[in-house]
Amino acid sequence: MKTIGDVAAELGVEAHVLRHWEQVGALTVDRDGNGYRIYDDRAIDQARTVLTLRRVGLSLPEVIAAMVPKKSTAQAIVTAKIAALENEILRRQEAITFLQHTADCRHRYLDDCPDCASFVRET
Repeated sequence: MKTIGDVAAELGVEAHVLRHWEQVGALTVDRDGNGYRIYDDRAIDQARTVLTLRRVGLSLPEVIAAMVPKKSTAQAIVTAKIAALENEILRRQEAITFLQHTADCRHRYLDDCPDCASFVRET
């Protein structure tokens, strides 16, 4: 059994983050006779899972949905997040292409360059 401070330090988060996760339903923590949170191995593993899902980009509502016992629900959340991340990668690759062109463009102003203008029309 560990205290909230111990678990927060172990995971590299602030204690208020763990309290928030508990408040929104992403984390379930037992209490001792005095009302203090006590983290057993199950709660620590659950907190690690929440932290990992947050680090890969899931919002707290997505984390909660992804942690439900029904596998198909969790898979749907994860599949949707994969699609969103792939879309984000595509947008960022397009941004890099545009910025690389503008950095190398021989025209002084972007409006003077037909290639820059075509990038702008595509967005």
